[in-house]
Formats: sequence, C-alpha cells, structure tokens
Amino acid sequence: MRSNKKTGFMIVFVVLILSFVVMSCGEKKPGGFMPTPEVAFVTIQVRPVVTTTELSGRTSANLIAEVRPQVSGIIQKRFFTEGSEVKAGQVLFQIDPALYQATLARVEANLTALELKVRRMRELLADKAVSQQEYDDVAAALKQLQAEVQSASINLKYTTITAPISGRIGKSNVTAGALVTAHQPLALATIQQMDPMYVDVTQSTADILKLRRQMHEGQLVRSGQSRQEVKLIMDNGTEYPLKGTMQFQDISVDPTTGSVILRIVFPNPDHILMPGMFVRAAVQEGIHKNAILVPQQAVSRDPKGSPLVLIVDKDGKVQQKPLTIDRAIGNEWLVSSGLEPGDRVVVEGLAKVKPGIPVKAVPFENIENNSGKNANAAPPAKTK
Repeated sequence: MRSNKKTGFMIVFVVLILSFVVMSCGEKKPGGFMPTPEVAFVTIQVRPVVTTTELSGRTSANLIAEVRPQVSGIIQKRFFTEGSEVKAGQVLFQIDPALYQATLARVEANLTALELKVRRMRELLADKAVSQQEYDDVAAALKQLQAEVQSASINLKYTTITAPISGRIGKSNVTAGALVTAHQPLALATIQQMDPMYVDVTQSTADILKLRRQMHEGQLVRSGQSRQEVKLIMDNGTEYPLKGTMQFQDISVDPTTGSVILRIVFPNPDHILMPGMFVRAAVQEGIHKNAILVPQQAVSRDPKGSPLVLIVDKDGKVQQKPLTIDRAIGNEWLVSSGLEPGDRVVVEGLAKVKPGIPVKAVPFENIENNSGKNANAAPPAKTK
C-alpha cells in the first residue's frame, strides 16, 4: 500500500512539473527558443554642417544726441512733436534772445567807435603825432572788442536750439517758460538714430578660445560673407525678418563676467527694433567639414548623466559607447567624440536590448519606408 501511495504522489508531482513547463513555454515559438529582438539603426556618416550659437544682448541706437542749452535763459517755445522724426538742423527750442541781442548791439556800437579811433590813430602815427605804443594799445583793444562781438553773435545764435543729428526725438524734459542754464546736466530732449540699429551681445572667452582651437585644428572653417550674416530672435521667440552683419569684437574682456562684447548691425527701416530691447543673435561660427550627427532619440544617459548610445557591432551584438556631445542641431546631437563613420547606432528598440546580446538589425530608413507604405495603403476589403 505504501508503495502504491508513493507511486501516486510521484505521478502527481511529475504532472505538476510538466504543466508548469508547458505553461512557461506557452509564449515561446515552436522549437522552444525566444525570438531575437529586432532593432532599427542608422549608419553614422560625416557631412559638412554649419554651426551657429545664440548669444543674448540688447539693442541700442547707432547715434544718440542729448540736446542741452549752451546759453542760459527762458524757454519761449518748443517746435517739435515728442516721438517724431527730426532732421539735423531743425529748430527744437527757442530761448528768449532779448538779453543777447542787447549785448550784441552794445559791443557792435563800441566796435564802430573804436574802429574810427584806430583809423585816426593810424594817420597820426604816419605824421609821428602819436607814439607807436599808443597806436598798438588801441589796435589791441580793437581786436579784443571784435572777439567780444563774435562771442555775442555766437551766444545769440545759441538761443535757437537745433537738432544736432537726424533721428527720432523722445519726450521733452522742459516746457515753455522753464529756466535753463548753459551745459546743465538735464538734457532738454534726446534724439536717437535707429536705422541701422546696433545689437551688442556677449560671448564667453572660453567659447572664443574653443572656436579658435577648432579653426586652428581644421575642424571648423569660415567662408567669406556667409560667416558675417546674423539672424536675430526677438524676445517673443519670433525671428526678425532682416539679417545683420558682424561689425567688430571688443578687444577687452569684462573681468566680472569673463566675456567679450560683439557688435552686430541690423537694418531697421520700419523701426521694429527699439533701443533697450532684449534679443538673441544667432551667430554663424563656421562650417564643420566632417561633422558626426546622431539622432537625439538614440542617446540615453547613465546614472551620472553622461550621454551614451548602443551600437550593433560586426557580429550583430549590441555594444555600448559613451559620447562627448558638443551641441544640439535641430533634432540631432553634434558628437565631438565616441563615434566613428560606419558605426550602426540603435535608434528604435532600445528598451528591448542590452549590451552583449545578439539582435536582428534593420536600417531605420527601411522601417520608415515600410511604415509609410502601410499608412498610405488602402484598407483590406471586408468579407461578407
């Protein structure tokens, strides 16, 4: 009896084991082997790429003139509209000229009398009726008075305040009846010439040295006029319709920020740009003749945040490669090191594989083409 019971238990145990094996193998394909995971890859190739960098800065007028009085007096009238365009030489303010007119009339009258005296003294000097010293004193007094007349004429002219440059004038800081003084610190108004417009951006010395090293090593080249063109991105993210040109790079470094100022000139015929606006300039650095780009979706990060990719080696196995990334260009990364031309980088199927396992590698372009064909294909006919 005991032998029969043991035999029964053994049979039940074997049945359970077989059932577990059958259940665990239910998802396997015929033959008992797990399917080889399929991945899509792109083959790395080098190609020339134009690289740009975005630098932040602010706009400023190319000419700025602060209008100040050169003589003292009472403002009689203002001749411009605030915020309007003015021309060089246009009258802006009129200071009461009465005092300066009287001063000029007085010195001119004294000048006439002294000129007559000098003429008589010259005749007397010829007859030796006066000494040379007396004549020289009167002649010197005449020259001094002529200088006073010239000065009075200039001061009278300064009572009419004109625009020193053409441009757009801002608000007036004085009104009619205000007392102004010569060379006062407060400007009566400010004129700014806004076409063209300057954009001053900053670039770190580290980036400048890096660009110089890349050009010295031949990684980066600059070509003629193309390197001068600059795009401008407004504060709201839109692109300014006109291109600018690089004017100069400052020769001194700001010790507080370690950066250098770059000045870019943009045409501004419609006055879209205004002084003081925050903008970003997309400056062309040059052309990377042998750039290596990898799709961003193929790049992952390790626990330390370092970028890496999975590649399919010549044996059809997945291998892991660390990368050094320079920057993003569109939806791709510009790779400084870590990949070589001909490497097959896994783009799709990353979650199904790990380093060291064999895979079925399919070009990513084929996957896209097949997907496109299926998407455009007509649906199958319905069966009744």
